Amino acid sequence: MSGLISFQGVPGAYSHLACRSAYPDMGTLPCTSFEYAIDAVREGRATLGMLPCENTLAGRVSDIHHLLPDSGLFIVGEQFQRVEHCLLGVKGATIADIKRAHSHTVALGQVRRILRDLALEPVVEADTAGSAQLVAKWGKKEDAAIASSLAAEIYGLDILRANVEDAAHNTTRFYVVAPRPIELDPKTPKLMTTFVFRVRNVPAALYKALGGFATNGVNMTKLESYMIGGQFAATQFLCDVEGHPEQPALRRALDELSFFSTEVRVLGVYPMAAFRLAQEAGD
Repeated sequence: MSGLISFQGVPGAYSHLACRSAYPDMGTLPCTSFEYAIDAVREGRATLGMLPCENTLAGRVSDIHHLLPDSGLFIVGEQFQRVEHCLLGVKGATIADIKRAHSHTVALGQVRRILRDLALEPVVEADTAGSAQLVAKWGKKEDAAIASSLAAEIYGLDILRANVEDAAHNTTRFYVVAPRPIELDPKTPKLMTTFVFRVRNVPAALYKALGGFATNGVNMTKLESYMIGGQFAATQFLCDVEGHPEQPALRRALDELSFFSTEVRVLGVYPMAAFRLAQEAGD
């Protein structure tokens, strides 16, 4: 695929790495915020957008849950990116030289072991790749960054130690978005469907709304709730399920969901990522 794929962050961010892994032939468009990354796709400056939706350690990316449903974009794929943190220093620096480690607050929370073992002072910055950019700019041996190997490559830093994350399973999942949905044959195997819905304000509405997925044997892999409109009583749910909306089992489940909901809106139907298929095969 040609064109650009937008992401939030600076070059070397894990979102940038996800773009390169999933679409190596596409150029990338760094954006300062999720809103700008979405706008780039909506306005035609980018063909696709790479938006993180959840991480195995940090949980959901709440901004995406609020922004995506009203963006007018559609999910056309998913990508899983292992988060392999590296301790990066300027050329010539050694482990013994490092006194401070700069990174995003979430990343610093994922490398507590090495911070403790090396007695490093954690310093919070805006993002991981931006920290690498700052360390390269300062040129001080006392300052290091926690960032990706791609950030080391881009900003000319040395990898003093690789894979310093505390948990080996640290992985971020991304939605790949586009201005138009992709058309897939309902008979296509190994598909995912993402949708949002709001339940009616009646007792046990959520329980009743989700009952159809259980009785029809539909596997729900994600269910997130969040408030909308600043009202505690107004809740929207975002779901990922396996299958195509036109497959009989999922169609029946969605029909039952609609009966107990004020709105059901499909955000995308797309193939399962290779990472998900590999995990299923392992199970």
